Amino acid sequence: MQEQTIAQLQTRLESGELTARALTEFYLQRIADIDDSGPALNAVIEQNPDAIAIAERLDAERRQHGARGPLHGIPILIKDNIDSADRMQTTAGSLALLGATPTRDAFLVDQLRKAGAVLLGKANLSEWANFRSPRSSSGWSSRGGQTKNPHVLDRSPCGSSSGSGTAAAAGLCAAAIGTETDGSIVCPCTVNGIVGIKPTLGLISRSGIVPIAHSQDTAGPMARTVADAAALLSALTGTDPRDPATQGAERHADYTQFLDEEGLRGARIGIARNFCGFDVRVDRIMEESIAALKDLGAEVIDETDIATEGQYGESESTVLFYEFKTDLNAYLAGRGPDVQVKTLEELIAYNEADTDRIMPYFGQERLLKAQEQGPLTDQAYLDALAQNHRLTRDEGIDATIAKHRLDAIIAPTGGPAWVVDWVNGDHSGGGCSSPAAVAGYPHITVPAGFIHDLPVGISFFASAWQEPALIKFAYAFEQGTRARRAPKYLERIAAEG
Repeated sequence: MQEQTIAQLQTRLESGELTARALTEFYLQRIADIDDSGPALNAVIEQNPDAIAIAERLDAERRQHGARGPLHGIPILIKDNIDSADRMQTTAGSLALLGATPTRDAFLVDQLRKAGAVLLGKANLSEWANFRSPRSSSGWSSRGGQTKNPHVLDRSPCGSSSGSGTAAAAGLCAAAIGTETDGSIVCPCTVNGIVGIKPTLGLISRSGIVPIAHSQDTAGPMARTVADAAALLSALTGTDPRDPATQGAERHADYTQFLDEEGLRGARIGIARNFCGFDVRVDRIMEESIAALKDLGAEVIDETDIATEGQYGESESTVLFYEFKTDLNAYLAGRGPDVQVKTLEELIAYNEADTDRIMPYFGQERLLKAQEQGPLTDQAYLDALAQNHRLTRDEGIDATIAKHRLDAIIAPTGGPAWVVDWVNGDHSGGGCSSPAAVAGYPHITVPAGFIHDLPVGISFFASAWQEPALIKFAYAFEQGTRARRAPKYLERIAAEG
């Protein structure tokens, strides 16, 4: 049952063959067997003590009134930086936020509840969404410990949505929600061999999510199939008075309408070669993927590099440091009187007072750098933000698409997962997350192949609000290649002994 799609599960729920309670109990047992023991993936930081009661209520509602929609009774995990006003914690993986329950749901959590989803629990993550130190180990938090990659257990699950990616890949839930500032959805998805949608900024509300930077932060679905990710995306969107970015969003009530096996026929797809070349084995998978795209009817245009790539790294960092300080202080101020730290400055002091538990492997250099920044009226910040948008939008993705008359751009999402290293931190080889992340544009990753037993994904990205087209292309590619495999829970790569 752990490999069944949301649509398949919904069919069984509709027929009465399965109940939401039984399905919830199945996933809770699987978490006990796979996550807590067995391979001990450590992907789920907390289970919802009310999950079974919620499922029972949804079963009763189905019997009396029918299903609310495709997610009615479907168990979903959410990342532990997304507020839920229930008996679960929201900590961003930090001990500093333990014991203070949010006073209201994140907008997207409210949307999930309205859709009839069962909130199964919270997923582990890289602490503070991987914004604590440049030497961090993805998937490690002081509250939750180290998440593992279910394909090969000594390999990184990438981050920061590590638990969400691992849990979805291992079938610990029907699907999961992650968040991304730059790579934190698409990287865990590629190394765990699943589908991830990083939507256009504003399609999903940011309210009630522990922030890094409001100009790039967004939540998004992480699932085993494009269809599941599209179904989940449909439930997450909406206009939120607390998030101005949602006011002008171009949204659709049902993104599954764009699932089309013939969706690549006639599409003009460009290859961003400047994201290739970091690993000959990844290049080989890309060439196989390009051949598949052509077989599926796409016109593939070569030499469509994003000319500005590599020119905005410093300005992106400047924006993130400025916005993290301002946005985190605003978030903490709204968490209520019980929260242990109410400012970034207090968080830094809290961490320094408990280094053995909080910083045994890596420090908080990024927090310290952010604390040094001034207000968002500083000219340095305003100039950096303007440069980000100019180089990734007007002169970046938009310019590339216009110049070559493209419908989307493709690139390798990243390389195979590296060995977890608590001494030196992450050492991934390459990736293409930054242009869409900095621009605030949509990005979908789909499994494309394997290097040894480690998954590698292909990315599709385009200009703002192009989720329908990207879903169409990603689904056609997925159905035409069937590259995903279920995890094997190997201890290590055999060639390494």
